[in-house]
Amino acid sequence: MFLENNVNHEEKFGWIEVICGSMFSGKTEELIRRLKRAKFAKQKVEIFKPQIDTRYDEEHVVSHDENLIHSTPVPSASNIPLMAHDCDVVGIDEAQFFDDEIVNVCNDLANRGVRVIVAGLDMDFKGKPFGPMPNLMATAEYVTKVHAVCTRTGNLAQFSFRKSSNNNLVMLGETDEYEPLSRAAYYKAIKEEKLN
Repeated sequence: MFLENNVNHEEKFGWIEVICGSMFSGKTEELIRRLKRAKFAKQKVEIFKPQIDTRYDEEHVVSHDENLIHSTPVPSASNIPLMAHDCDVVGIDEAQFFDDEIVNVCNDLANRGVRVIVAGLDMDFKGKPFGPMPNLMATAEYVTKVHAVCTRTGNLAQFSFRKSSNNNLVMLGETDEYEPLSRAAYYKAIKEEKLN
């Protein structure tokens, strides 16, 4: 009886959804789909992306299929809460390019009652967990891992193989620079690369 009297039925709960996978797996496509559904439901939606991501468009999040939604480019994760006032839903694309502050930002937004939908690469081109993504996945209520199709075997691909010899961790690219590969194809390609 005491607990029921103290329950705040007006409390608004938020949560974090993470969409992760390799390049060409449909992460951004799924992010856009969820955000458009929220807009259709008349929810207040804001979308953010790292300022460095200008591959397709400076102010839109664009999937490889050229599906797009308007977004706000930000230089750092700390800018997001300043621009996400009174939002029901906040979308964040290419989260792996933000620093670890993105985890606190997403948790703070969710604690304020916001639905936070984050998309990003879970592994870098070396097959290692990418930036803040492991911590985002650990604190999220929902994690969706999407897969590309391996260009060499036709199996599910979870690795983003970099075709160029550029070793910078951050290198924006397309099919000219990256190829989605299955585990077997990825490690075979790495082995062949070392032999050359």
